[in-house]
Amino acid sequence: MSDKTLTRMDLAEAIHNEVGLSRNESAAMVEKVLGHISDALVRGETVKISSFGTFSVRDKAARVGRNPKTGEEVPILPRRVLTFRPSHLMKDRVAAGNKD
Repeated sequence: MSDKTLTRMDLAEAIHNEVGLSRNESAAMVEKVLGHISDALVRGETVKISSFGTFSVRDKAARVGRNPKTGEEVPILPRRVLTFRPSHLMKDRVAAGNKD
């Protein structure tokens, strides 16, 4: 497993190198795309990126949980959670990368 993390600047640099936009335009494009995705998720919409995966927001109901150390019951409040489901193509691509 790699310790490398892909950052916004890495994405902007890739756009700069492959498309030829200036670094500032590339960074602005990355910010715009991520902003559109974030805004859609905040509105509760599903974001599907073909051949990559689907981001969606799920509402979780309130429930009673337990503190594993003490066994004490603790109420867990209702909340919205973000989920990601990779496409089959992405799953296959990642699995193929594990075959070293």
